[in-house]
Amino acid sequence: MNSIWNQVTSAGRLISLPEVYLRLKEILDDPDYTLAEVARVVSKDPAVTVRLLRIVNSSLYSFSTEIETVGRAITLLGTQQVHDLVLATSVARSFSEMNLEVMDVHRFWRRSLYCAVTCKILGSASAELERRERLFVAGLLHDIGHLIMYQAIPEYSLEAMQLAKNDSIPIHLAERKLFAFDYAGVGGFMLSQWRLPEVLCEATKFHVEPNDTSPYAYETAIVHIASLLSLAFDDGGGDFEEDIRKIDPVIWKSAHLTAEQCLHFKEETDKEFQEALHVIFG
Repeated sequence: MNSIWNQVTSAGRLISLPEVYLRLKEILDDPDYTLAEVARVVSKDPAVTVRLLRIVNSSLYSFSTEIETVGRAITLLGTQQVHDLVLATSVARSFSEMNLEVMDVHRFWRRSLYCAVTCKILGSASAELERRERLFVAGLLHDIGHLIMYQAIPEYSLEAMQLAKNDSIPIHLAERKLFAFDYAGVGGFMLSQWRLPEVLCEATKFHVEPNDTSPYAYETAIVHIASLLSLAFDDGGGDFEEDIRKIDPVIWKSAHLTAEQCLHFKEETDKEFQEALHVIFG
């Protein structure tokens, strides 16, 4: 099965993030960077600038006055949040136009965005603003491994989907049974290749089976919960309450949440999802 892994990872290595993000990351990696440099890099990409300003002026942030410049956005949000928002819009832009025979890319991004919004709202119960933004990105990227797999090994991916359906098992277990790896592992590998923050790599790689001893147990647990709810959403609404009750109590503990809190957030999630869909993919 190593040959299948090699096919997938070779395809993943060919995918790079847009220049605006790479340049931004390069600047932020320099301890002597200035806010003016950050603003200048982001402003050079009109599409990213427009999306960034649309996001910060949306109900996702609810600032009291309109933010008209990238510099102002950076001052209010901080560089980490701007980094994460540029990363989110860059990934969405890079992958949203992929033409894959085995999946509906637009449906994939709707589900991923629902997971992202759910992560952010669940994080609002216990995490500071900066951490919530990172949760949003973690949710958006959690399923990125499937995009790589559907592009590199479409026939095998279809086989895994069919096995999951026939045996009524989660897709990651079907993939492990056939390939000895799963989409989460592929996604974690991909993010590490892009040299993204370790918390994003870990949350992506382990969200299917969170480990409560990990230094990122909180983020991974939040993504786990949100990913299950996004699957229920994708199934046409699903039974959120039933799916929530199936979650391991250890995961709730790691997430600093209860099932009741999660159910309480559903209406807010649905509302913010529609707003996020417009500002990121509109």
